[in-house]
Amino acid sequence: MGSSRHTIVLFQPYPNRSSRTYMEFDSVYQSMDGICGLFEKRLKDSNPTVRNLTYDVSELYEFIDALPDLSALIFDTDLQAYVPYDRSWIKLRVYQHLKKYASQGPRNG
Repeated sequence: MGSSRHTIVLFQPYPNRSSRTYMEFDSVYQSMDGICGLFEKRLKDSNPTVRNLTYDVSELYEFIDALPDLSALIFDTDLQAYVPYDRSWIKLRVYQHLKKYASQGPRNG
């Protein structure tokens, strides 16, 4: 699947159903970066005095698994429709995303 496809990430950060929201991205790659960003923001909020936070994929998976709801809708140009992907698919893609980042060196931000 090409990574430059419009992607909508649907998620519910808290048990209250009214916390359901979404994020839109121009590509699958950007959407995985967005999910990592959600986790990193939560880490920073939990550890405000730590300047350089590090984490491994198992901690990111725990965050993903703890979300009451998470899925992605990715536009398929052949179908001219959005195709849904579940939490397991997202975890695999996030892992691939982090592996790519790790090979590029430290991340700023």
